[in-house]
Amino acid sequence: MLPKRLSCAAVLCLCFAGVSASALAQTAPAAPSMEAPSSEAPAPAPGGPVRNIVLVHGALVDGSSWNGVVAKLQQKGYHVSSVQNPLTSLADDVAATRRVLAREIGPVLLVGHSWGGVVITEVAANAPNVVGLVYVAAIAPQLHESAMDVMKGGGPMPADQGLIKDANGFLWMDRARYHADLAADVPETVARVLAAAQVPIAASAFDEPVDQVGWKDKPSWYVLTTKDRAVSPDLQKMIAGRIGAKIVPIASSHLAPVSHAGAVAEAIDHAARELSRQQ
Repeated sequence: MLPKRLSCAAVLCLCFAGVSASALAQTAPAAPSMEAPSSEAPAPAPGGPVRNIVLVHGALVDGSSWNGVVAKLQQKGYHVSSVQNPLTSLADDVAATRRVLAREIGPVLLVGHSWGGVVITEVAANAPNVVGLVYVAAIAPQLHESAMDVMKGGGPMPADQGLIKDANGFLWMDRARYHADLAADVPETVARVLAAAQVPIAASAFDEPVDQVGWKDKPSWYVLTTKDRAVSPDLQKMIAGRIGAKIVPIASSHLAPVSHAGAVAEAIDHAARELSRQQ
């Protein structure tokens, strides 16, 4: 694949984890986080059941992509927080996620969709209150790998052609391709809103390597989207295999948190309950 196509493939695969709040206004917003004592890093997680879930979105939209998942998890009694990534760099997204984690009291299950998988991989390594990871159609680099490095293992995808890089180095998705290539199982009217509300991401973020990997010493699960036209299901399977994650397949497009919020919430709930039995 030519360098330009490779860049598009890597970026596209990591995008589209956020959704505007207006698109999903019918779902409940994330609950506010509980304050923890001020400190440089979270205190070690105490034992007991895992009741805290922190959700990390990817590129081109925002954390409201998780609204349906948040509502389902809140109904199950979880304390849920959804990070709002600035999407200006990997370092900035990592910092935003750490700020949310510092407010959590008790053990946390950290969840990342698409590009958010890179973020949670970096964050979890030195977060003592994180006890497990869930990747949703996500990228999980190895030590010193960037998102771009990971994506070299995959071939061209149908959505590759839709990315547009602006004069400031930020990436956008062609609105005309959004529904078919990213959200085929989302109502078209909703997909149009998502496309209109997209938030660009700095293309340079995908070349930033991770300096530590949390999945090496924490259990992980992988929600594999089998109808994904942005991240190859075969690549997802490879990623899940090399990090030793338990695979949960869902017949979904890339935007599974929107189109299959119930199934994604069930996978997260299952992981949290399994972790709770180990505490």
